[in-house]
Amino acid sequence: MNIAIITGSHGLIGSESVTYFSEKMDLIIGIDNDQRAYFFGKEASTLWNKTVLEEKFNNYKHYNEDIRDFNSLEKIFKEYQKDIKLIIHTAAQPSHDWAAKEPITDFTINANGTLNLLELTRQNCPEAVFIFTSTNKVYGDTPNELPLIELDKRWEIATTHTYYKDGIDEFMSIDQSKHSVFGASKVAADVMVQEYGKYFNMKTAVFRGGCLTGPNHSGAQLHGFLSYLMKCSISNTHYTIFGYKGKQVRDNIHAWDLVNMFWHFYNNPKNGEVYNAGGGRFSNCSMIEAIEICEHITGNKMNYSYLDDNRSGDHIWYISDVNKFKKHYPNWEYKYNLTDTMTQMFEKMKSI
Repeated sequence: MNIAIITGSHGLIGSESVTYFSEKMDLIIGIDNDQRAYFFGKEASTLWNKTVLEEKFNNYKHYNEDIRDFNSLEKIFKEYQKDIKLIIHTAAQPSHDWAAKEPITDFTINANGTLNLLELTRQNCPEAVFIFTSTNKVYGDTPNELPLIELDKRWEIATTHTYYKDGIDEFMSIDQSKHSVFGASKVAADVMVQEYGKYFNMKTAVFRGGCLTGPNHSGAQLHGFLSYLMKCSISNTHYTIFGYKGKQVRDNIHAWDLVNMFWHFYNNPKNGEVYNAGGGRFSNCSMIEAIEICEHITGNKMNYSYLDDNRSGDHIWYISDVNKFKKHYPNWEYKYNLTDTMTQMFEKMKSI
């Protein structure tokens, strides 16, 4: 029997992983205790997705456990240890704004929770593939030191700086920068996943995501900006842009495209590998451009205002260079562009 354990299984990437791998594995073990509702309020709860997954997939089994609880996790790993082939770890406290309110909660979830899963994998199923969803926030605010130029609707890398023409690669330093409390806790987890791969010769991979998005995102003001932006556009809810003239740039990768990266890695795993995983040059936008797309799709004029104060440690321009992953897995390619993704969001929200 082939079993996959997926943490954060109600969330955007977790539920996409359940959907994707349900046809490829005999059993999917989902672990999720809806901490998102605690972080961002009832409107961000993912409990609705639990019901969807249980009704849709007969081979999905859910556990309402906290990844900080080693003993509870251990019972799951010991019950299925002989058949566990894959762990996809997506559970996290995902907001750098929220992390500053409760640093201990943030760190114990992001860092200690990841260590729990790594050690249980090593003890019970060391040959399994371990995939971790990290973040571009591990680079801190170092990307802001790049030579950027201001265009009409966005910031861009200077044309004279050709090294970063395809985006930011895995060689950028994660040291000597302001990460946010969230970024620091994810650095700790990120490095431990690498270390278990390299020190214990385990099949581990770190995927440093750009903006992860898709129609199943329960977007909130502090996390999931494209989803929340579309929600505001549909409902005429006020939206606030923080700093950088609204020209800050993010790349956006559809959840399916990211999980498809996981599949390619699972079929040809490596030890302690790191990949930047975002929309790259294929799918990116500034805040101003994202608002214009929302207005075009919804037909509504966006209700928003601008504050000159940017979020602490926030990126001015971030586009992922995915060339390393493409070199390792040349058959992987993007499926959904930015307009596809935002149209899917609109249709999903209107149908609810």
